Amino acid sequence: MTEIIKLQNVAKYYEMGDNTVKALDGVNISIEKGDFVSIMGPSGSGKSTGMNLIGSLDLPTKGEIYLDKHDISHLTESELEQIRGKKIGFIFQSFNLIPNLTAKENIMLPMLFQGVAKKGREKKAEELLNLVDLSDRMDHYPNQLSGGQQQRVAIARSLANDPEVILADEPTGNLDTKTGEMVMNFLEKLNKKGKTIIIVTHDHELAKKHSKIIYWLKDGRVEKVTKKIKAA
Repeated sequence: MTEIIKLQNVAKYYEMGDNTVKALDGVNISIEKGDFVSIMGPSGSGKSTGMNLIGSLDLPTKGEIYLDKHDISHLTESELEQIRGKKIGFIFQSFNLIPNLTAKENIMLPMLFQGVAKKGREKKAEELLNLVDLSDRMDHYPNQLSGGQQQRVAIARSLANDPEVILADEPTGNLDTKTGEMVMNFLEKLNKKGKTIIIVTHDHELAKKHSKIIYWLKDGRVEKVTKKIKAA
């Protein structure tokens, strides 16, 4: 397998008055193409900071971050923005849909920033809405959709630029158990089609059921790594 993301001795420190808060402190994480990875840990463990660094939303204080073997630790914000747009699709716990845009328009938006022509954006958005079984809701606004439907629109939006990696922050956190399971099953289907899935979660059972690898964070460090043993 080919390594797609690597964090090497990564640290993220914040200065709080006279104190230094070590959100991450020497973390090593390796993710291969096609992996389904969960990053777990209690509140304050550093998992959200880790997600921001893996998703190139932030830069480390120390250490290197590699995406497709390219060191992205010292890139400018505009360079990171281009990488994020092409390589990584984001799914957020709070959905982060734009309220005055329809489901279809929300999905079209990331393609606009990559210079895709309007006809191409519309065609792809309609295909993705069909993929998540929401083609009959394409002209609905977020407040006209249930939580599960909004999360499915968010998944479709994350796929707009056909990224290699889907990064999901507590993707089931605002959903009931049944809807959450449906969302996780959909992410599993994407993983079987070759997408690399990384979820940040506090739900041990969910991570255990769906992930191939779990990184357990505690106090800004990787406490342990567990891997699912494949059946013979």
